[in-house]
Amino acid sequence: MERILAGQIPYQRVEAQPGVYRIFIRDLVLSCSIGVYDWEKLAPQRVRINVDVTAREPGAALADDIGKVVSYDDVVKGIKSIALEGHINLVETLAERVASLCLADPRVVIVRVRVEKPDVIVEAGGVGVEIERRRPDASAAEASAFPPLPSGS
Repeated sequence: MERILAGQIPYQRVEAQPGVYRIFIRDLVLSCSIGVYDWEKLAPQRVRINVDVTAREPGAALADDIGKVVSYDDVVKGIKSIALEGHINLVETLAERVASLCLADPRVVIVRVRVEKPDVIVEAGGVGVEIERRRPDASAAEASAFPPLPSGS
């Protein structure tokens, strides 16, 4: 083991059956026009978004190629685009749009989205919604590969 840590043994990929992997986005804070109340329609407010994406691994070796994985950078860009599209009444609607964005990639099996409004109720650190959406063909093994992460900030 010491030789591996010292970099003396070259990297070798171990052959295994393709499985699933998780990408995540934590505490993405964006300005968004969101809310049903008149005062919420006057100015954008902060939303905090967390996303967990479970995706199928490609059948072939990754070869260190970003094109073979779901890119968190692409997901973040898509979320920012959704936030800029115009007024959204419900945090549930925003969460559904983010989930649909992720599931548009055929490699994505399951997506969990949490949308919070951190500034609406002074006494609370945030209020919002968390949803999970999955493909109809998601296997039990894929669904159970990653239990939900503990709720964060």
